[in-house]
Amino acid sequence: MPFLLYTPPLIARNHPFHGGGPTNAAFSGTMPDEPFTHLCQPDSRKSCGACCGIYNYADSSREALAARLRRRTERFRNDVRDAADLPAFSGMIRAAEDQTRRYEVIFCCEYVGFLDGDEKKVGCLLHPAQNNGKDLREISFYGRELCAGHLCPSYSFLSRMEKLALIHVMEDWYLYGLCVTDVDLVKQYFRHLADLLGEIPPAERFREEPVRTIARRFFEFKLHWPFRSPEVNRFGRFYFDGAQHMIRPIDYGALGCERSGFDGIFLSLTSEFRTPDELKNAEDRIQRNITELAGALRASPDFR
Repeated sequence: MPFLLYTPPLIARNHPFHGGGPTNAAFSGTMPDEPFTHLCQPDSRKSCGACCGIYNYADSSREALAARLRRRTERFRNDVRDAADLPAFSGMIRAAEDQTRRYEVIFCCEYVGFLDGDEKKVGCLLHPAQNNGKDLREISFYGRELCAGHLCPSYSFLSRMEKLALIHVMEDWYLYGLCVTDVDLVKQYFRHLADLLGEIPPAERFREEPVRTIARRFFEFKLHWPFRSPEVNRFGRFYFDGAQHMIRPIDYGALGCERSGFDGIFLSLTSEFRTPDELKNAEDRIQRNITELAGALRASPDFR
C-alpha cells in the first residue's frame, strides 16, 4: 500500500512533508521567468488532493480513498445548497468516517471529493467552480485565503521539465498525487536519467511512446514496491511517533554493503532490505528502468 503524505500549508522548511530541496544543480527548481505550470489541476485526466490530507488517513489505499471521496461527493451534492448546510455536512462526514490519521498534527479536510462524474479529478467541493460561483471555503479548516493562495513545495523545487514530464506521464489522480508531492523521488529519478544520457531530456519527449510508458512504470513503484517497509507509520525516509517525526535511514552496514547510489529513491519508496540479495534486486529494478528509458529517448532522430 503506498504511503506518502502531502506538504500541508504552514509546515516548516525542514519538516518531512515539506518535500526537501533540490538534489542536483541541473534540476534546481523553478526559475523566476518560467511560465506557471499548474500542478493541482493540470488537465482533465487527473489532479492532486494531497494538501487536503487524503493520504494521511490510516487506510490511504486507492480503494479506501475512492470509496470515501465518492460517499462525500454524493452527500455534498444531495445535502448542501448553501453555506448554512455545511456544519451539518461536516458533522455527518466526521461521524460516519474513520478519522484515524497516520500523522496526528496534519489535518484531513472533509470537503475534498471528486470534481467530475468519471472520478478522474479530486479537489475542493467548496470551490466556487463547484458551486455556481459561490466560494464556500471560508468554513474550511485552513480558510479561503490560505486554501486559495497555498502552493506546495513542488511548485518551487521541481524544474519545469520535471513538472511537465510528470503531467505528460500520469493519467491517474491517485498515483499523480503520490508522485508530484515526492520531490526527492522525482528529482533523483531525472538526475540519474540525465547522468546516463549526458543531458536533460525535453519534457515533450514524455508525451511519446514508449518513453511515457517506461517512465510511468518507474513511478508505479509507489504502488507496488516489493521492498516496502510493513510499518504503518512509515512515510519515505521518515517514521512517526504521534506528533514527532524521525529519519529512518537504510542500514547498509548491517547488510555488509556500501550505500547504494539509488539510496534517495529507496528512501522515497519506504524501502527495507533484509539481505544483500534484496538490495541487489532492488538496484537492478531501478537501473533496468532508467537504462530502458534512456534507450527509448536515444532512439529519437532528434537526440543529440
